[in-house]
Amino acid sequence: MSNPRIFQPSEFIVGNAIMLSDDAFGHVIRVLRLKVGDEITFFNGDGNDYQATLTEVNKKQAKADIKSTAIISNESPLNIHLGQGISRGDRMDFTLQKSVELGVNSITPLFTERCGVKLNAERLEKKRQQWQKIVISACEQSGRSVVPQVRQPMALQEWLDEATQALKINLHPRANHSIMGLPLSCERVRLLIGPEGGLTDEEIELAGAANYTEVLLGPRVLRTETAALTAITALQCKFGDLS
Repeated sequence: MSNPRIFQPSEFIVGNAIMLSDDAFGHVIRVLRLKVGDEITFFNGDGNDYQATLTEVNKKQAKADIKSTAIISNESPLNIHLGQGISRGDRMDFTLQKSVELGVNSITPLFTERCGVKLNAERLEKKRQQWQKIVISACEQSGRSVVPQVRQPMALQEWLDEATQALKINLHPRANHSIMGLPLSCERVRLLIGPEGGLTDEEIELAGAANYTEVLLGPRVLRTETAALTAITALQCKFGDLS
């Protein structure tokens, strides 16, 4: 079996042994059925990978020795903060997963007029934790060793009011300017994507008042998950590390 990459929020020191967390144990031992002597790659979000070997395995826990570490340099020079209107069902999960694969750095789920999702505080936190696990899984798959944060969901106006030095972009199917016509150099972007059904006219006006530039991706209206991923791809091609 190939060397799996596993996230574990622990401190890793070469030469030391670590106990696998419950999540790591469940995946490595119960799902992948790795045994003593098998190799694992750990990461904890600090930008490094840690090579390890399983040394002890029993029914409830497992231990691994940290053998070496390597700096992983696959982060884009473009920092993208995605403000994503909360969508129903699997669409939100898909958007988060693929946006992380494409290099997004942070994600804020946004309550908008058309998001259609209403959760109390407890269920909302559980949903945020679920989204964060999806992000971690996307990092495991894509080889990223820096884990994007899923921030606490907030109202659109609250997100618009946050201070930032980033280039602020709002996708709009009737915008006059193409996303490829943005300034020639940029290091930080705040990208606003509406939910299913898009932003309302009033919300678009609010974004404009907050100095968000309306940009166009093309002549067709895209679904919310398609819009987010297409915009991130275009931004990475223009400012980042996709070519």
